[in-house]
Amino acid sequence: MSEQAQWDSSLAFIFAMIGAAVGLGNIWRFSYVLYSNGGGSFFIPYFIAIAIMGVPFLILEYGVGFSFKESFSKIMRKIKPEFEIIAWILVLFVFIVTIYYMVILSWDLVYLLSSFTFNWGTDTAQYFVSTVGGSSNLSNASFLLIPTTIGVLILWVALWFISHRDVDKGIGKISKILIPALFIIMGIIIVYALTLPGASIGIETLLTPDWSMLLDVNIWLAAFAQIIFSLSMGQAIALTYASYLPENSKLIDNVLIVVASNSGFEICTAFGVFSILGYMSVTAGTPMVQLVTEGTGLVFVVFPMIFNIMGPVGRVLAPLLFLAILFAGITSALGFFEPMLNSTSVKLGWSRKKTATVLSVIGCAFSIILTTGISSYLVGIVDSFVNEFGILLLIGIQCIIFAWFYGVDKFIPALNETSTFKVGTIWTFVIKYLLPLVLIVMWAIGIIKLFSTAKEFEIIVDLIIIVGVLVFAFILTKLKPAGDN
Repeated sequence: MSEQAQWDSSLAFIFAMIGAAVGLGNIWRFSYVLYSNGGGSFFIPYFIAIAIMGVPFLILEYGVGFSFKESFSKIMRKIKPEFEIIAWILVLFVFIVTIYYMVILSWDLVYLLSSFTFNWGTDTAQYFVSTVGGSSNLSNASFLLIPTTIGVLILWVALWFISHRDVDKGIGKISKILIPALFIIMGIIIVYALTLPGASIGIETLLTPDWSMLLDVNIWLAAFAQIIFSLSMGQAIALTYASYLPENSKLIDNVLIVVASNSGFEICTAFGVFSILGYMSVTAGTPMVQLVTEGTGLVFVVFPMIFNIMGPVGRVLAPLLFLAILFAGITSALGFFEPMLNSTSVKLGWSRKKTATVLSVIGCAFSIILTTGISSYLVGIVDSFVNEFGILLLIGIQCIIFAWFYGVDKFIPALNETSTFKVGTIWTFVIKYLLPLVLIVMWAIGIIKLFSTAKEFEIIVDLIIIVGVLVFAFILTKLKPAGDN
């Protein structure tokens, strides 16, 4: 039978939460979002989004998890039995994130191994397409990209090995090792990047403010979106991790530590990224505008191209970068996996080891499907739909349920009891009124954008996901909870 786990200290929880928050998006997404949304002026909506969305909602999640000390599905069932299906829909969406996240980590693992010999050659874009990520040509779906497939198998075994252990001995222990290592590695890369010729050009390009863009609503939406996905808000990760906290934990203090660590990491990383891009611009005579990109294009095409011209230093920086991405990705994947693992274990009365094993086999099988010759195309489709449609909507619904159906005021005593910083009427107002409004507007705009540009194949994939999630959510809801007579 499953039983509620517990961290041995708040430090284990803080490292695990930082690990869940600091992921691929901090390394390859934030710098592009900052650059393309007004440069230095973007910091205004960014910090406002942290203040009125990131911090308040994480405080709510910590309060809910700590107060109930139950799995997410059981919490929703306790509030109102009809809400349990909402919990299962969310944790299934987050489980899907784990599935494609492991594929992206596999790409990185291939590049980490390639970085010792620079197997990617001079045509880095072609290497990614032919060996690792594939293309959008649907005829390529008939074969597997073997390096990526092997990487997926290795990483799922690693995820299972960590997750099947008690939460403190598994996630807690590995987070205490990988998070300090990640910060040290990225610190080395950033400091060196700042010394490169052309670094100042890159930073100037990144930070040059465009104050007129503050009048564009899309800039504000971009800031809120960055905070949501950068902090893994509303994905039941913080709630689940907080349910393992010991008594007398300083909840609000912990929130502020995690948010500050996450933001500090991605801002510093952006300086490092653009310093390296500035170096490439000066060395190769390539205009900055041609180098700036995000996601796979930045990490798996542009960076290997830069490492090629760096000489001996590139041979050192390349493995360090891909190792840092791997560490950031593993700790985030553990966070994505945990809500499904915890809720399923409690619902079915299975041991943590059995639940982790079954879910890892299922997750690995679906990840392998995403390692065909259209790997990156499929991952992009699933990522956009799950985040823009599923998770964003469910964050808003959670806000409404906890604030209105349960009563957000009930969490205030537990939040304020031992915390240095306190919450009150302003926090309540934000949770009850401001956040639901912002989230619903963001969701509506995102859905219009998502489906107005979607191709037929993309819509088919989206429909398969939503039908699959709804069917399994219904089944899991209807199953009799373990221990019920």
